[in-house]
Amino acid sequence: MSESTPAATLPTHPTRTPDPRRWRILGLVGVAQLMLILDVTVVAIALPHMGADLDLRRETLTWVVSGYTLAFGGLLLLGGRAADLFGSRRLILTGLLLFTLASLTAGLATSGPLLLTGRVAQGLAAAMLSPAALSLIVTIFDGDERNRALGIWSALGGSGAALGVLLGGLLTAGPGWAWIFFINVPVAVVLLFTLRSYLPAQRASAPHATLDVAGAALVTTATATLIYALVRAGEHGWATWSTALLLLVSALVYTAFVTRQRLAANPLMDVRLLARRPVATGSLLILVATALMIMMFFLGTFALQQHHGYGALTTGLLFLPSALSTMLGAQVAGRVIGRTGARTLAVAGLTVAAAGLAVPAIWTGAVPLVAGMAVAAAGIGALFVVSAATALGQVAAHEAGLASGIVSTFHEFGASVGAAVVSSVAAVSIAGTGTGGFSRGFTTAAIVAIVTAVAALAITPSPRSQ
Repeated sequence: MSESTPAATLPTHPTRTPDPRRWRILGLVGVAQLMLILDVTVVAIALPHMGADLDLRRETLTWVVSGYTLAFGGLLLLGGRAADLFGSRRLILTGLLLFTLASLTAGLATSGPLLLTGRVAQGLAAAMLSPAALSLIVTIFDGDERNRALGIWSALGGSGAALGVLLGGLLTAGPGWAWIFFINVPVAVVLLFTLRSYLPAQRASAPHATLDVAGAALVTTATATLIYALVRAGEHGWATWSTALLLLVSALVYTAFVTRQRLAANPLMDVRLLARRPVATGSLLILVATALMIMMFFLGTFALQQHHGYGALTTGLLFLPSALSTMLGAQVAGRVIGRTGARTLAVAGLTVAAAGLAVPAIWTGAVPLVAGMAVAAAGIGALFVVSAATALGQVAAHEAGLASGIVSTFHEFGASVGAAVVSSVAAVSIAGTGTGGFSRGFTTAAIVAIVTAVAALAITPSPRSQ
């Protein structure tokens, strides 16, 4: 993959006539993807209100975020493989229908278990829809147009996560937290009926093929165990035998997953694809970018509401600079990555993120908090573009669904891990006792960004290594 034109080196099809509706399709599935990304962070502002109304503890509130992202990420590889085998159109429409029903369930929830059921079902629907939509984009665009389309898609991911916090504040302060889920219903219904007429008909490439459900169960179980270990460490301590045992079990199950993929007749993924340097690097970058964003929003919403005393609406508005900064960072990165190269831009984005996260770690007060998050968001927004361009820039059309599934998997796992880590590190402050946890949380996030910047400098492919 050329660092100057990350997607232009993809195989092109000069004899194929481009779909004249491709940009409209991009707009429609982009709205669907935006809805899925919004649901990662839209709950952030509402968490204290959900906890009060449904009597939820810190651990349960963490799972309101992680339950969605775990199901989303844990089943994305299955969704990406299904898109390759059975066609993107079928997966997109089915995912939209299920997401509508799941959102309605979460909005009507009167207890923690029912709320978590709705969130997990939302994650399942998202795992069907997201990789199928990205696979469609990779296959209907070629060359420079594909590079532009991926840039738009990446910008949706970064800006959607930031806008979710703003929208969550507006809805929670207005009609109530349940409407962060209810609002999905009319949007999804309109998209469902519109896309039925817009999406190109596709023939299943392997209608009788089997899916590796066992592999999906293994990778989801491994990640769920890891998340549980991280969340539990906030109450029981990090240096305990129980935490170590849970981490060991998670590692063993991940190993079993890799073994399963090497031996299965129809594996969930070709682990050799993840072993490719561009895919591995892009996956790491998107995992860290998402983790940093979730850590920042999780800490920010509790600090602004519980410590500084702002309401949901004001808190949402205070996240507006972060939303705008994320979009700006993604747009600038999309324009300059061809000149700067992925490595330089990755290190720059992580350095900016670390500098911004260090501000609220060092200085207390709402102003340093909001300003620091806005600076960090610009670097994170750029990182979203770099990660997608690096990981997806050189995949063949028949691998598009799987590769996009891998990237999206690491995106959601990053959200799960980020929420779990920061929930544990800042457990005392999230529970409303003291403010030291917030400083420790932002410090942890800044250190993660710095360490990853050093790693990116070493492992991001250069043009000569492609």
